[in-house]
Amino acid sequence: MGNPFAEIALVLLAAALVGAIGTWLRQPLIVSFIAVGILVGPAGIGLVTQHDQIELLASIGIALLLFVVGLKLDFHTIRTLGPVALATGIGQIVFTSVIGFLIAVALGMDALTAGYVAVALTFSSTIIIVKLLSDKREIDALHGRIAVGFLIVQDLAVILAMIGITAIGGERTAEQSLIVHAATIVSRGLGFLAAIAMLALFVLPRATTFLARSPELLALAGIAWAVALAAVGEVLGLSKEVGAFLAGASLASTPYREALGGRLVTVRDFLLLFFFIDLGARLDLSMLGATAVPAVIFSAFVLIGNPVIVMVIMGVMGYRKRTSFLAGLTVAQISEFSLILGALGVSVGHIGPETMGLVTTVGLITITLSTYMILYSGRLYESIAPWLRVFERRVPYREGDAAAAPEADVVVFGLGRYGSGIVHHLLLRRRRVIGVDFDPDALARWRAEGVPVVYGDASDPELFDRLPLAGVSWVVSTAPDIDTSRILVHHLRERRFRGKVAVAHRTADEGDAHRIEGVDVLLRPYADAAEQAVDAITTAIERLGIVASAVPGLCEVRLGSASKWAGHRIADVPLRGEFGATILAVSRGGRSFFNPGPGFQLFPGDRVFLSGEPSALRRAAEYLTSVDHPADAADEGAFAIEDVPVRTFVGWEGRSLATLDLPGRFGVTVLAINNDDGQLSAPDPQRPLSDSDRLLLAGTPDALHRVRTSGGELASASSEPSHG
Repeated sequence: MGNPFAEIALVLLAAALVGAIGTWLRQPLIVSFIAVGILVGPAGIGLVTQHDQIELLASIGIALLLFVVGLKLDFHTIRTLGPVALATGIGQIVFTSVIGFLIAVALGMDALTAGYVAVALTFSSTIIIVKLLSDKREIDALHGRIAVGFLIVQDLAVILAMIGITAIGGERTAEQSLIVHAATIVSRGLGFLAAIAMLALFVLPRATTFLARSPELLALAGIAWAVALAAVGEVLGLSKEVGAFLAGASLASTPYREALGGRLVTVRDFLLLFFFIDLGARLDLSMLGATAVPAVIFSAFVLIGNPVIVMVIMGVMGYRKRTSFLAGLTVAQISEFSLILGALGVSVGHIGPETMGLVTTVGLITITLSTYMILYSGRLYESIAPWLRVFERRVPYREGDAAAAPEADVVVFGLGRYGSGIVHHLLLRRRRVIGVDFDPDALARWRAEGVPVVYGDASDPELFDRLPLAGVSWVVSTAPDIDTSRILVHHLRERRFRGKVAVAHRTADEGDAHRIEGVDVLLRPYADAAEQAVDAITTAIERLGIVASAVPGLCEVRLGSASKWAGHRIADVPLRGEFGATILAVSRGGRSFFNPGPGFQLFPGDRVFLSGEPSALRRAAEYLTSVDHPADAADEGAFAIEDVPVRTFVGWEGRSLATLDLPGRFGVTVLAINNDDGQLSAPDPQRPLSDSDRLLLAGTPDALHRVRTSGGELASASSEPSHG
C-alpha cells in the first residue's frame, strides 16, 4: 500500500474485528492479536509493508510494560525473592539447554545446530508473561514476582548469548574477541546501573515531587524516562527491556509510583497491541510442514519439561507445589528473543532456513498453548494437584508462616482497600480475623499489625485445609469476580462448612446467581459506596455548606452499628455537658433533620453534624463513635436465630404455640414453622404441632440456650395455665 497511516488504520480495524470475534469465542486477546499479525503479514494477505513503523510502536509498548513492572520493585522484594529468582533462572537455563541439546542431537542434528535450538528453547517471553499476569492481577502474587525475577535473569542471559554469537560470527580483530566484547558490555552495564542508582537517590525524588504538581506532566515524564533509558540500554548493548525495567525500578521508592503506573496502563496496553501484531507478522510459516515432527517433540519439551524443571528447583528451595506450578507455567513457551536469536544465526551462516522454520513452529505452538495454560492455571492445577506432591518438601518452609492458622471468627479473602476496611471494623468489634491474600505486601502490612494472615487465594484448594473452618462463623470474599466467588463456595461446600458466606458482587445478575448458589449475604462495595456518596452530596452536606462557612467548628460523624449511642435519644448523649458540643443536624436515608430535639433517636448509619470548639469536637466525635465491648463477644449481637425440631422435646407434639407460651416462659419469638414439605409458614398459635415440625426461634443466646436445655421440663410446665 505504501501509506503508513492507512496501513496502521487497517491493522487497527482488523485487530478490533478479530479481537471482538475472539472475545465472543472466549479466546485470549493475545492469541487473537498474534492471529491478526499472521493475517496481515506475508503469510496472510500481505497488508503490512511498513514493518519499521509497527516495530517502533511495539518497542515503545515493550518499554512501558517493563517500566510498569519495574515500578513495583522494591528492596524488600529483591532481598527476599532475589535468591530464588537467580537460582531458578540460572538452573532453568542450564537444564533446559542441556536437555534440549541432547534431544536435538538424538534427532540427528549436528552440534552447532543443536546448540542453537537448545538455546532458543531456553528463553521465555517476558512481555507475554507479564501481560498475562497483569491481566490476571497476579503480577504481585508470590509466584508472579518470582516469575518476573527469573524472566529478567533470562533476558540478561539472552543478551550474553547474542553477544557471543555476534562475536563468534563474521570477521573480527583481536580487540573484538568474545572476552573483550563481553567485558565491555559488563562494564557498561555496571556504569549504567551505578548512574541510575545515583539518580534514584539524589535527583529523582525531588524531580518527581515537582512533576507531580501536574498529573499529565508526571505521566509524560514517566513515558519519556522509560523510553529514554530503554534507548540507552539498547545503545549500551543491554537491550531496551533491561533499560526500561531499570527506569521503573529507579522510581519504585517514590510516593508517586502507584499514580504513575495507573496512568500508563491504558497507553501500555494499546502499544503492546503492535508488539503482538508484529510478532505474528514476522512468523515464517512457509516451512511448517517440513519440521512438523521435531517441532511437536520440542514443543512438548517446552510445554512440559520447562515447568517441571522450575518446579524441581523451587521445590528443593522449600516452596509449595502450587507456587512452584504457577511459576513454572510461565516458562512453557519460547520467547521472541528465540526468533531473533535464530535469525541472527541464519545471518552469520551458523544454521539454515529449515532450523529457523523449526524454531518458528515451536514458538507458534508454545506461545499459543501456554497462553491458555496460564489463563486457566487454577483449573489446571486442581486437576493434576495430586500428582504434584513429589515436587514439594515435607515442610515447605519458604511459605511456612501460612502453614497453620489460629482459631478465628471470620476469614476475609482479599486484603485490598475494601477488604482491609472490613478487617479493621471487625477488629474494632473484637472479632478474631484471619486475612487471606496473595499479595506479600498486603500480608506484611497486616502481619505487622498483629493480625494472622495466610498467603493464598480462593482457587487454591489446599488453602482451605489450612484454615480453621470448624470454628469460623463467617467467610467473606471481597473479590467482585463471580468465578472466584463460585470457586470459594465450591471449596467450602466440599468441606461441609457450617458457617455463613458473604461475597462481593458487581451486578444484579451476579447477585441472583450467588443467591441461588446459597450465599448468605451479598456485599455491594460499589453500589453501597455510590448510594452513600449520593446521600452525602444531596442532603446534609449540600445544605450545610453555608452553615459550615459561618460556624467556627463543624465536623461530621458517621454513627456505626456498634456505637454504644446507636438507638439512644439525643438527651441521653452528654455531648453538651461533657464537651460543649451540639448536634446541629442528622442526615439519614436521603433526608436531613436540622436542630433535632432531645427526644430525637439516633440510629446506626446516621451522619451526625456537630458544632462547637474544634479542640472539643475531636473528643466529642471519638466519644460518639465509641464502642461498648461486652465481656462475651458472642452476645454482642443481642439476639440469635435458631432452628429447633419439635421431636427433640417431650410433650411438645400435639400442643399449640399458645399453650406452650414460649415468649412468656423463655423470652423467645417463633418466627416461622418449617412444615413437612420443607416450606416455611407463618406461625399459627392454635395449630397443634406435629413431630416433623421445626420451629424457627429468635431470641437472646441465653434464652435460646434455656429452650434447648429444657427438655421434658417444658412438657410438665406447659400443662399449667399460661400467664403470658
